[in-house]
Amino acid sequence: MKQAVVGLVAHVDAGKTTLAEALLAQAGAIRRTGRVDHGDAHLDTDAMERSRGITIFSQQTAFDVHGVHLMLLDAPGHVDFSAEAERTLQALDYAVLVVGATDGVQAHTETMWELLGRYGVPVMVFVNKMDLAVDADDAVRAELLDSLRQRLGAVVVDGAALLAGDAETLEDAAATDEQALDEYLASGSLGRATVQRLVAERLVCPVFFGSALKGASVGEFLEGLCELVVPRAWPQDFAARVYKVSRNARGERLAWVKVTGGVLRAKSMVSGVDRGEPWEEKIDQVRLYDAESYQTVAEVPAGRICTVTGLSHVVPGSVLGAEPRGLAPALAPVLSYQVIPQGCDVHALVRALRELADEDPLLGTSWQEELGEVHVQLMGAVQREVLEDRLRERFGLAVAFGPGGILYRETVVAPVRGVGHFEPLKHYAEVQLLIEPLSRGVGLEVGTRCPEDALDRNWQRLVLTHVLEREHRGVLVGAPIADVRITLLGGRAHAKHTEGGDFRQATYRAIRQALMEARAAGACILLEPWYRFYLRVPAEKIGRALADVQRMSAAFDPPKIEGDIAEISGSAPASEMREYALEVAGYTGGRGRLRLEFAGYDTCHDADAVIAHAAYEPEADLPNTPDSVFCSHGAGYTVKWQDVPEHAHVTVEESGLRPWRAADASFFSRG
Repeated sequence: MKQAVVGLVAHVDAGKTTLAEALLAQAGAIRRTGRVDHGDAHLDTDAMERSRGITIFSQQTAFDVHGVHLMLLDAPGHVDFSAEAERTLQALDYAVLVVGATDGVQAHTETMWELLGRYGVPVMVFVNKMDLAVDADDAVRAELLDSLRQRLGAVVVDGAALLAGDAETLEDAAATDEQALDEYLASGSLGRATVQRLVAERLVCPVFFGSALKGASVGEFLEGLCELVVPRAWPQDFAARVYKVSRNARGERLAWVKVTGGVLRAKSMVSGVDRGEPWEEKIDQVRLYDAESYQTVAEVPAGRICTVTGLSHVVPGSVLGAEPRGLAPALAPVLSYQVIPQGCDVHALVRALRELADEDPLLGTSWQEELGEVHVQLMGAVQREVLEDRLRERFGLAVAFGPGGILYRETVVAPVRGVGHFEPLKHYAEVQLLIEPLSRGVGLEVGTRCPEDALDRNWQRLVLTHVLEREHRGVLVGAPIADVRITLLGGRAHAKHTEGGDFRQATYRAIRQALMEARAAGACILLEPWYRFYLRVPAEKIGRALADVQRMSAAFDPPKIEGDIAEISGSAPASEMREYALEVAGYTGGRGRLRLEFAGYDTCHDADAVIAHAAYEPEADLPNTPDSVFCSHGAGYTVKWQDVPEHAHVTVEESGLRPWRAADASFFSRG
């Protein structure tokens, strides 16, 4: 039997969960369809989801239909929970992108499309709410298809026409691939296997139309989905990826897993790496969940998703067995809030937040002991409200939130070398690194150009592990560094005195020393989060809107005016746009609309003011010192960062530094 893990992704209010209900009903998996607005949807199991009418946590179900075993994942649609949605994408074989017929492609729809491309997930589109579209005839469908082509930048075709063998549609599909074009020119048609391959390789995106609430064309869509699924051969060696971690009502820690090779068995031992340290644990139970209920099974084969208990070390994104390390998340919180306990113990609050951060690593909980403050990193106001509810209902803790602050990042704009030396008595390690700038949004890459006869391969791996095991603070405002490649140039160990922790100290100091060198050379810059914005206002308010976005240092396209409505789209610093939706509602009398979508990090528009306000002194940040420790006459002594290169024991010539070679790619990783 064919099988596939299929995810439903969409912008909020597109009808994604309603479509899930309709699919389950069509397949005979549920007796009656629930409704989001009635709070009884099968996959919205959490009380907060039912009260708010939105999906907050991804949920799964499975059913057999048309000879295919489908495992369905319903991912959150609200922008504030897009990080949860992104984690779900890594477990998918196919995705159904749900688009509302009346709203069309939204900013978040484009974000999900881009993320699906990043993870190589084939996509089919379901245009929902066709019952609400005026005159939902062929002309309207053609207009919607054109809009999807323009907004998604893809070869979008009518799915029903594709499966029916429509000549024009097949010709459009065949034009995407040389082999398919040869087949079409030779026979005037495309075989079903070819059509399946074009979809699986993301060369063609089929679009289906219908109404989930009315059940219109849902059966045809389900049949088409099953028809287009391609059987997949999985590796024999065991491998798996954790895409979600949660706790149930009894406090059990659950790891939600996609098995990508071999067989996952209950009571078997699995291993992985946590913060650079290897671990091995035994799986207790293997469960197959259907919304809230589950059944316990002995094993799960490759290609399927399941939930396991007994694993305390895994986090979302952890890999087991032979599964290769995946991409780092593309989405990240842009706001930082102080969490203020209301009549509860601050240490209990920190413990609760850390437990929640164990399930959502991007929550970014920090305890600033010197200030006695607790801070969290969030995507937006709705996530903040949900966090407040979870702390109250799950832990019995009442909290308030201080004003939100912007999460900045730092990077370099020119290559810079750094040296770190750690040599107190009976310890020894030296590390020399090169930090180079990368394109925006790449994150952190590491590699080595150090020969193994200069520094043993195991020590080199340890250095790279220490580079990736934590966020490294920049030297402008103390924000995390990003979009850089850190390359090991050279290093030295002592046969008798070197321990693993010595290289951790040397690595941290080398990174910090390099950043101080960059700062002195004017090669450090501050990055801030930017939003894509879409602003609709009455035409008579366009002057006010243009003045506002110019004041916010926004980059935008010329406004479009249709009738009495004006639209402006562009990008702007998140710091300037945070409260602007309230202003828009005020000066338009509630007729204006602002949509925001995270667009990534870019150069800070008011860096000088931010740096001055932060008043960060990097040399006073002792846990992140750029200085090194050397030894003389049996005693260690500190050397200031600017003098460290003169005292270094390894020189470029001694390290045998050689150019980067393609063969080094096997010793290269991304964090």
